[in-house]
Amino acid sequence: MRPLDPSLFRKKPVDELIGMTRREGGLKKVLGSLELILLGIGAIVGTGIFVITGVVAAYYSGPALVLSFVFSGLVCVVAALCYAEFAAMVPVAGSAYTYSYASLGEIWAWIIGWDLILEYSVAIAAVAIGWSGYVTETFHLIGLELPAALVNPPGTAGGLINLPAVLIIAGITCLLIVGVQESARVNNVIVAIKLSVILLFLILGIPHINPANWHPFMPYGLQGVFTGAAIVFFAYIGFDAVSTAAEEVRDPQKDLPIGIIGSLSVSTLLYIVVSAVLTGLVSYLLFKGTNAPVAFALEEIGITWGSELVAVGAICGITSVLIVLLFGQSRIFFAMARDGLLPRFFSTVHPRFRTPVNVTVLVGATTAAIASLLPLEAVAELVNIGTLAAFIIVTAGVVVLRRTQPELKRPFRVPLVPVIPVLCIISCGYLILSLPTITHARFVVWLLIGLVIYFSYSRYHSALSQKTPDEG
Repeated sequence: MRPLDPSLFRKKPVDELIGMTRREGGLKKVLGSLELILLGIGAIVGTGIFVITGVVAAYYSGPALVLSFVFSGLVCVVAALCYAEFAAMVPVAGSAYTYSYASLGEIWAWIIGWDLILEYSVAIAAVAIGWSGYVTETFHLIGLELPAALVNPPGTAGGLINLPAVLIIAGITCLLIVGVQESARVNNVIVAIKLSVILLFLILGIPHINPANWHPFMPYGLQGVFTGAAIVFFAYIGFDAVSTAAEEVRDPQKDLPIGIIGSLSVSTLLYIVVSAVLTGLVSYLLFKGTNAPVAFALEEIGITWGSELVAVGAICGITSVLIVLLFGQSRIFFAMARDGLLPRFFSTVHPRFRTPVNVTVLVGATTAAIASLLPLEAVAELVNIGTLAAFIIVTAGVVVLRRTQPELKRPFRVPLVPVIPVLCIISCGYLILSLPTITHARFVVWLLIGLVIYFSYSRYHSALSQKTPDEG
């Protein structure tokens, strides 16, 4: 049998990765720990609460939705510890892609980078579709009906194009081009509004909880709980997006672990509490067919004014998710282009704003096209399998790098290695198996396309394939 080409597993030294951020063309360092926590909450708390909760409760978990969030949250906490170790040690744009390049080698870096492109692209599209759903619901609550042809994808309810989804992606793309600091300030305001709306929902909803709605608690059985947990992973990719900001953090060794773990902890608590109240207000069966479950629940119990406020708050909340996801996707693509695995044209940094302008425009245009033409169900599940695959590779990278480069400075260390990473790998693997078979098939097709691109283009244009790392 012919041995594998060693160049497939060539690694990028950590010192070289960090050095790249200090050269001309690096990104501007403007973020602190508070901005990172709010960035994470901005991405994590949004679509998961305002859109996905209804889908999962209706079709998978029932009132046991709260257990789905608990299990997903526990797995994410373990993964977050691994991300925090890497982010503090390798504070470079690219997240799991960059960490894999440093620990496992180029072929694994390409696979996870290609995986992340899928994960973020479909996540952005799915969130934009949810945003459009809340805009449509808000207009409905005030007595205005938007034309079905302009708010639905082709083939769905007489739709031609989901125009609101296109417009919000276009607006956020322009904001991100102007600058990450400006984007972070907008995100901070939006997060404050979003948290206020969630608090309002809890205050209004808790007195109207009917315990009878929690019976049967697990109508779809334990497997339904685990399938629901695999799907609500959609809600948790925000802390991964925090790690993509590593290159733009003022003190990454200290601030990144705080930002990743802090934002995940707050968000998980909110998910658990909101899902318990939501399923206590109305029967889980009533959530079928709604993309605005929180506003719908308040409307069902007769608090129409509260429903209207929640709908407006949800629009703000989902907007912050889009800001962070578009930010994260552009930084991953930027890192891959800077390494030569994708055309270097996409690593161009704007001379004034110091943001990756070309790739930001590409990401915005591509995701707007997906959101405008496809229904929510067709894109949401692909996000989860991509996220779970990324978690597995990152946690494996922590174990490998501990053995191969124990001398590296680690400002933050995952406790109980390899026990915690192995538990994360097993849990993520089980959740992947819990996803529908069609999702597995689509994911495999995407990876095969990526391997064709790697072996025909990327491996020959990689910076590491050149005579010196600085060439190109």
